[in-house]
Amino acid sequence: MFCAAAEPWRMKLGIMRIPFVASSDSLLVRSSAVHIGSHCIDNALVVAPMAGVTDRPFRQLCKRMGAGLAVSEMIGSNPELRDSVKSQRRMDHAGEVEPIVVQIAGADPAMMADAARYNVERGAQIIDINMGCPAKKICNLAAGSALLRNEPLVGSILDAVVAAVEVPVTLKIRTGWSPGERNAVRVARIAQEAGVAALSVHGRTRECGFAGPVEYETIRAVKQAVRIPVIANGDVDSPEKAREVLTRTGADGIMIGRAAQGRPWLFREVRHYLDRGERLPPPEPEEMRRAILDHLAEHYAFYGEFAGVRIARKHLGWYAACLAGGEAFRHEVNKLETSAAQIAAVNRLFDRLAGYAGRPEMPPTASSAPSWGEEALAA
Repeated sequence: MFCAAAEPWRMKLGIMRIPFVASSDSLLVRSSAVHIGSHCIDNALVVAPMAGVTDRPFRQLCKRMGAGLAVSEMIGSNPELRDSVKSQRRMDHAGEVEPIVVQIAGADPAMMADAARYNVERGAQIIDINMGCPAKKICNLAAGSALLRNEPLVGSILDAVVAAVEVPVTLKIRTGWSPGERNAVRVARIAQEAGVAALSVHGRTRECGFAGPVEYETIRAVKQAVRIPVIANGDVDSPEKAREVLTRTGADGIMIGRAAQGRPWLFREVRHYLDRGERLPPPEPEEMRRAILDHLAEHYAFYGEFAGVRIARKHLGWYAACLAGGEAFRHEVNKLETSAAQIAAVNRLFDRLAGYAGRPEMPPTASSAPSWGEEALAA
């Protein structure tokens, strides 16, 4: 059996512990291992697939910071798109910490099966099927969360993909198409019958997007209905929320998406809190600086200078959203045209922060969170 342990973080972590005082209603929930087919994931903290965000450099960073598993950006099943620059980048897994999870999307069973085989030949060790993306451009193709309205087609796609590859197949869904069309429990049973190895559930319908309360009780109903591992997704933005969601849903793990944008260290904070009941403070300024510069170095190497600089702007904006002086920094880096200039700006920011007493991170504000209409969609 293959056990995938997260790559050790390259930096020495000078972490100060904040004691956790247990109350009568507190519950220690450990980030225990979860089995997906033949893979044993050492902790069930999963990086959600997000278009335009979870590229290889970001997945690697999150794994170093404590995530047990990271799912690739969505790859379309249309073979005519495979040679595009975007698709080729999304299928580049060179040096990635295993197991490599590739998410595919589409609405044709034969095409989806072919896409699964194609990606396995290129390194995928787990195939994840997208039936959760709420984006109009995906749903208009009858793919993503639109598939939840056609349960027979859901079964046909799952049967075809599971039969096509020898690696485990997982599935990402929402609770249904709309509040009046919730069918997550039925879809989960279809998935288990088809041989799907694990299931991730975003606790909202497609119609709800990323707004409104998360249906943790629906996720709990899914977990109670099937024997396969269930990963809960939706609004997990702190260690305390992760524990609450695990307790409320009975899920086997947690999937974190938008909250990790600019806060990849959230995974180690969640893991530490679940395992020990202790809250880790945010990283020191110098540790944050090194993490960001490491991310930028891998990012530029992956995309090249021109694309790398432009794509890095959103990541730098997310990092800065929780920092003193972050708004001015974001405006500055959005105008910079070279990687050297971006790196210099990061160093100037953290040189200023080094003079502050205490730690630089501030709680994120509602305005810093991207809307669900942006490219960064948790599929």
